[in-house]
Amino acid sequence: MDEERNSLPEFNDDEDKRQKIKISITPTGAAFLGLALVFVLYQFGGALLTLLIFGFEVDKADVNAVRLLTAGGQILLILLPSLLLAKFIYTDVTSILKFKFPEKKEVFLFIIGMIIITPLLQNYLYIQNYFITKAAENYGAVKSIKQIVDQLDKLLESAYGSLLVSNSFFEASLIVFVIAVIPAICEEIFFRGYVLSSFQLKFSPFLSAFITGLFFGIYHFNPYGLIPLIVLGTYFGFAAYKSESIFVSMVLHFLNNFFAVTTYLILGEQELINSNIVPEKDISIYLITFIVLTILFAAFVFYVNRMYKLKEEQKRGEL
Repeated sequence: MDEERNSLPEFNDDEDKRQKIKISITPTGAAFLGLALVFVLYQFGGALLTLLIFGFEVDKADVNAVRLLTAGGQILLILLPSLLLAKFIYTDVTSILKFKFPEKKEVFLFIIGMIIITPLLQNYLYIQNYFITKAAENYGAVKSIKQIVDQLDKLLESAYGSLLVSNSFFEASLIVFVIAVIPAICEEIFFRGYVLSSFQLKFSPFLSAFITGLFFGIYHFNPYGLIPLIVLGTYFGFAAYKSESIFVSMVLHFLNNFFAVTTYLILGEQELINSNIVPEKDISIYLITFIVLTILFAAFVFYVNRMYKLKEEQKRGEL
């Protein structure tokens, strides 16, 4: 057993964190076990639970009851399995789930990144949808695929649309709780806690963040928003890795969802649930904005890497 433990790759260059495997399972095996288990539990178990409680006429059920079931499903079928897997597979659950309070300046630093990446991804979405629409107008195969994807997008809109309709302050607060607070906690502990840390025991931090972000995007079943979700999930992983704190990615996840929800509640915008919007303005405006924001975000990532590198060198110098 000692030989197996000593063969594990380093985790954040910390020798002590090489002693995390509790049972004979590889880190990637632990990650994929969690991904498969949560997928089955949340998608199929959640659907079964909904049918058992509301029957086949979910659209006629009390919307607040559906909202509470949505929140309960995330807690029961995402958060709980994450905690149990971490407990039974790893010895150091606190480090695996990154339960470390960050410095305030770290939180503000990565919020700045969110301020840059949010409009960047929105511009990408406009550009993507513009070219998809143009391609569908000229190629029959693309048009057929687009029609299928549009149907999936409408199903997504139908599933979430009623959950976002608010008639009172209480309902608005409940929507924020269900759409922003609960996912920020449950999904981050699972993806940026358990899954990301498992991959980091085998792969480089940035590859691990990307793989985790890839599954994060796929699990949301948003065909048009897939790439933005992957990029956003990768950024959450980058923030969690650099800060070594799950609370940083929780804050970012909450702010992302909170901004989308409040935009919908105040302006009635459909962008939270409908991501196939095609821009009405000249596409060149979005292209230029996208390029500028991409350069700005690349500079931000460079600065963050430089800052943490200097911080690490300073720590080593003090030892």
